[in-house]
Amino acid sequence: MAVLTAIIQKYRNIISIVLALLGIGIMAYYDYCDTECSYLKGDIFGIDLKFVGIAYMGLVIIFAAFRQTNFVRALLAAGLGVEVHLYAFQVQNDVYCPFCLAFSAVLITSFIMNYEVPAAWYKNRRQMWLYFLGEVDVPMLKLKSFPLLLMSLLGYLTIMLTFSGSVTPAYGQDFVRGIPSLGSGAYEVTVFADYFCPPCRMIDAKAEPLFKELLATGKVKLTFVDVPFSRATPVYARYYLYAVNADASMDNVLNVRKVLFESAQGKRIQTEDVLVAYLKEQKIVWKPLNEKSIFPLLSALTKKNKVDQTPTCVIKYSVTDVKKFVGTNEIWDGLTKLKKHLLADRKNTNK
Repeated sequence: MAVLTAIIQKYRNIISIVLALLGIGIMAYYDYCDTECSYLKGDIFGIDLKFVGIAYMGLVIIFAAFRQTNFVRALLAAGLGVEVHLYAFQVQNDVYCPFCLAFSAVLITSFIMNYEVPAAWYKNRRQMWLYFLGEVDVPMLKLKSFPLLLMSLLGYLTIMLTFSGSVTPAYGQDFVRGIPSLGSGAYEVTVFADYFCPPCRMIDAKAEPLFKELLATGKVKLTFVDVPFSRATPVYARYYLYAVNADASMDNVLNVRKVLFESAQGKRIQTEDVLVAYLKEQKIVWKPLNEKSIFPLLSALTKKNKVDQTPTCVIKYSVTDVKKFVGTNEIWDGLTKLKKHLLADRKNTNK
């Protein structure tokens, strides 16, 4: 144990830098993940929490590189306070972000690597509760043996007063009418996606032939629900509804979705006028309707199925048998199992 402690003390700054780089990597991967997109979002003064985390770890790297251990400890202690509030937010909403939890684990590990038993403990045992996270000296502020617990409290209060978080976004409220669907069978397949979500585009393209097979059985009702994860998604959702209103055939619906995915991810279109021009270029025809009458139902369906990530697919076999799949692999498995079930059902019917 003594040898391990000596190694940590010798390479403490290098370890801190490596862990901080790992934290930055986690946040960068979170921004460009290809598994599923989480709807657990947050910001501080309008700045996405992912970028705040990257900047925070950047500061840790700078102080560690210049061997400013006291500042590193102070930053990490403040980070612990921030994480307490973010943990509480996830527990309260019953939605957990694996990337956030991984980032938190890196931060806690880095804090442990930089921890030292405070000298104040040896002077006054009654103050152990105040110094259990350690202490730092801040010469420029003429502070000696400053308890890191207060830094954690400062971090907690800061994030509590500045953090704005959301789980499942919603459209505006108005009169409700029906959501367009394909087919009218007893088996209901509902796909929740965002045009700016790479995994959504991936599963949409892969499953298109399978969607057609399922609809061809005459036993499946297929519904696409656009979840507004990105700021521009409501505009995309509006023109999807307009296009379906003009032509609700299966081929047109699937083609419109393909064009909208390309608009969002291939062309990176964010504004309505540019989107309209691109849709005209792709010969997409639309007929306007009162989309505000449909948006509330999309929100209600999203909340009812507790959708907090995309892509998500809910397959309803019966009132008592509803299955939920998240991510490209799970959704593909769920759809293929439904296909096998329908084939087995048809064979049993023909006997």
